[in-house]
Amino acid sequence: MSQFIDDVDQRTRMVGQNRMELLLFHLGGDQTFGINVFKVREVIARPKLQQLPGASAIVRGVATIRDRTVSIIDLAQAIGFIDRPVDDTDAKVIVTEFNRSVQGFWVSAVDRIVNVNWETVKPPPRGTEQESYLVAVTEVEGRLVQIIDVERVFAAINQLKEDVSETTLERAEHIDHHKSILVVDDSMVARKQIERAIGEIGFQVETRSDGRAALDFLEELAETGVVADTIEMVISDIEMPRMDGYTLTRKIRDNNKLKDLPVVLHSSLSGQFNADMVKRAGASDFLPKFDPDELAAIVMKYAGQSVGES
Repeated sequence: MSQFIDDVDQRTRMVGQNRMELLLFHLGGDQTFGINVFKVREVIARPKLQQLPGASAIVRGVATIRDRTVSIIDLAQAIGFIDRPVDDTDAKVIVTEFNRSVQGFWVSAVDRIVNVNWETVKPPPRGTEQESYLVAVTEVEGRLVQIIDVERVFAAINQLKEDVSETTLERAEHIDHHKSILVVDDSMVARKQIERAIGEIGFQVETRSDGRAALDFLEELAETGVVADTIEMVISDIEMPRMDGYTLTRKIRDNNKLKDLPVVLHSSLSGQFNADMVKRAGASDFLPKFDPDELAAIVMKYAGQSVGES
């Protein structure tokens, strides 16, 4: 099934055009789910699993994939999806890489890859049974596709470091904290992680869940002429509904009242293609997420370089 995933270099041509590719899959039943292809390394047939004593209930076991031990997460169980198949003989594993980790997601079937515009990707409707594990929804050929917040699933079994170190806190005491930092991310888990770390070093935080909402907020501030006195910098995810981080950065750079605002793009998808695209988009820096000390360091690096300053 690895033919589902082409070379990443071929896909970078699409990045920056406010488009993405989704790998469609099923967990049982007719509901279609999706995951950003950039998070996917390959799709494989169900591997031989070994059980780990004391592992989370949502971990089916571990498998050796390309000489690497990988945890295999039962995605249906993780999100509470009840329409699960009894026979999993034809199950597949989507091997993913994000947040500096490789993990596999056990699914009942894999469909295909589709190309979608971020503008057609919307926040999940409230009141859905798996609402807390959805990052967005879109429509493909009349079918509703639910996009899973795999970072939230991953956080349920892997506790990330959340607190800024004492050494970093001491360095942050000498920084002017009177401005706010705008954090843009469609993942509630990621927003809270970033907000907590930035709050620990003394900054107030404004949050928005997608690039379109962030741009509207910044343009409104620009019209009132208070950006330089209000916002220190923007820290934005790359992959978001309605408007991605690359497009947000380009819109900021095209606005004379916003163009000097430091913009740091962050992503669970580390790699050279991200760093290269960050430069092409005009962002100030790139930060693979999530490490609180690295985040704090990059905030301190750009603090004091907001609009109208150099």
